[in-house]
Amino acid sequence: MTTALSTTASTDSLLRLAMRADAVLSGLAGIALMAAAGPLSEFTGFSKAAEFGTGVVFVMYAIVVFAAAGLQRVRTAGIATAIANIVFTVAAVVAVLALDVTTAGVVVTLASGVYTLVFADLQYLGVRRIKA
Repeated sequence: MTTALSTTASTDSLLRLAMRADAVLSGLAGIALMAAAGPLSEFTGFSKAAEFGTGVVFVMYAIVVFAAAGLQRVRTAGIATAIANIVFTVAAVVAVLALDVTTAGVVVTLASGVYTLVFADLQYLGVRRIKA
């Protein structure tokens, strides 16, 4: 028996890969933030509680996104994940403008905003590849 592959078939592989990579990297960053909240707070100018809390949020986000990447219908979860990443990017810019942090804190915060914007773009591209 022969199986013909359709060239117009939609695939969710890019979206699932982008979500899983985002989850793994966010989880690792969260663990690092929680483990080194004290030294990082001196380096960035954010409070130790803020660094630790951000790490906790990153780990929780990672667990949810990794689980969502395995859902049967991943498109909606992908849209939500991309939106969450865009919200984080905006929050990073607002934090830099509103808070008194060190130069290193500005650089790290804006770099994390760029990271989340890149993943939002990858997830958006992954969603667009899936036919609704």
